[in-house]
Amino acid sequence: MCGIVGIIGRAPVSDRLVSGLKRLEYRGYDSAGIAVINDDTVHRRRARGKIANLEACLNDDPIDGHSGIAHTRWATHGAPTETNAHPHHAGRVALVHNGIIENYADIREALPPRNYESDTDTEVAAHLIDEALKNGQSPREAFAAALAQFRGAYALGVLIKGADDEIFCARHGSPLAIGLGDGEMYLGSDAMALAPLTSRLIYLEEGDWAILKRDGVEIFDKTNAPVDRPVTDVKGVDEVANKGEYAHFMLKEIYEQPETLARTLSHYLDLSEMRVDMPDGLDFSEIDRVIIVACGTAFIAGMVAKYMFEQIAAIPVDIDIASEFRYRDPVLSPKSLMIVVSQSGETADTLAALRYAKQHGLTTAALVNVMTSTMAREADIAMPIKAGPEIGVASTKAFTSQTCALAALAVGAAFQTGRIDDNAAATHCRDLASLPQRVTEALSSDTIIAKTAKGLVTARSAFFLGRGAMVPIALEGALKLKEISYIHAEGYAAGELKHGPIALIEDGTPVIVIAPDDALYEKTVSNLQEVAARGARVILFTDPKGAAAAKSLSDDIVVLPEATPLTAPIVQAIGQQLLAYYTAVELGTDVDQPRNLAKSVTVE
Repeated sequence: MCGIVGIIGRAPVSDRLVSGLKRLEYRGYDSAGIAVINDDTVHRRRARGKIANLEACLNDDPIDGHSGIAHTRWATHGAPTETNAHPHHAGRVALVHNGIIENYADIREALPPRNYESDTDTEVAAHLIDEALKNGQSPREAFAAALAQFRGAYALGVLIKGADDEIFCARHGSPLAIGLGDGEMYLGSDAMALAPLTSRLIYLEEGDWAILKRDGVEIFDKTNAPVDRPVTDVKGVDEVANKGEYAHFMLKEIYEQPETLARTLSHYLDLSEMRVDMPDGLDFSEIDRVIIVACGTAFIAGMVAKYMFEQIAAIPVDIDIASEFRYRDPVLSPKSLMIVVSQSGETADTLAALRYAKQHGLTTAALVNVMTSTMAREADIAMPIKAGPEIGVASTKAFTSQTCALAALAVGAAFQTGRIDDNAAATHCRDLASLPQRVTEALSSDTIIAKTAKGLVTARSAFFLGRGAMVPIALEGALKLKEISYIHAEGYAAGELKHGPIALIEDGTPVIVIAPDDALYEKTVSNLQEVAARGARVILFTDPKGAAAAKSLSDDIVVLPEATPLTAPIVQAIGQQLLAYYTAVELGTDVDQPRNLAKSVTVE
């Protein structure tokens, strides 16, 4: 979701603002713009589409100054046009905004009549601050007064003419970080935007607002009381923003998975003792049910975990889509544990579910990739996945690390509750420890998968089938394909095939069957034969034993390494990631920044 960069510097800032925006491209956007203050005047440039269009605009009509804000917009209120692009300008005020001002219509109605250039909620916020300035309030008073009227989610960066040496900012529901420099201060949606400028960050807490000056920052809480927030030293982010030898960030991140899984495992397993290192405060012997809440690919990781917790630990698991969870008035037990799963730790719906659970007395745990995120700070227990920054919008390494961490927790839970003994726990830990090697072997199938992908480029629809823990992997395979190739795809439990979906199978329809040789293999093969008899093009993802048994039943067979029920979902997920990637490459789509999608969804 939208990106913010701000600099109050000792030198001109335009080039650095644009550079910061480029580092936020992974978040998804459809327009971009900057505003600077120079000679007591606010100057602004905006462009629809890619940042290259903004650069062309700046080359034709340059602006610069020592204070500036910049923004990449992902359209919510209003179409993705130049007039709807940020920064928005009203009188003395230029403003960038992530989120949604839910009561913008009421604010607009209460303001004196004004000329509005856009269809956005954000422009109303700029006019509200400017109206307070016209009524004699100081910039500080006007900004604080406006914040008191906003209802919704926002991260704001504001320039005010007459306060040329200050940048005003605030967060409520959307993340925002302040960077500390030498005689300069910075503002960013995340550490990625500020990595070349500083590694010393202050993460604003919910309801905080601040005034950046060249020599420091004043921070206030939601009651307008001055507060201090800790400085975090964030290292290693800058190196991640480079694709290196890879054509796309997504491919780079697919190939990083042996390393990222090893990092995940090193956090959750004691490899010398072959046991699970459970997070402090997490005791499953006191828990009667696990509720996993997430969105998108993280939700699918939770679906895999449901199989693991119930089969290994015999702990019942509910898995809920975050955007629906709190609206159905769920029946909650104080002995239940809620685990929210989110790569960014800022997903709006998932964060709202976490807060709902806390209000109802549940123990909460957040499984996130960003340990400075809001979820990590607000949950009772914060659990990292250790995948490192993920730039590609379509999640790959975060998904496998989430699934791996949840698998380790399931083993730990089984041991804590007495479901398994030391020997069984050690066996599962050795199995998990083998994952980096199994995934390395799976990646060696990339050539055959790339060849298989060529046959998908003319498809209008594709269907993915699996049974047991392969059902979520079928859903994930379908999600990945439609996310980045724009081919309509659906995932199904193979046993549901005859309950409707088989009516859509016709000659040449691609059906991807995910069926390693497990207890359900023969049943899945029966479904494979049903679609083959109706002319489907069957692509089987399996293991060596499964391939030998189904040699004559499939048009294409991709053989991935043998794995146990605990590790097979992750191994098979690698094949689905590569299939989606190579199909998208064949179609020439924007793999890392697929249309209409954002990396982190920070509004409902």
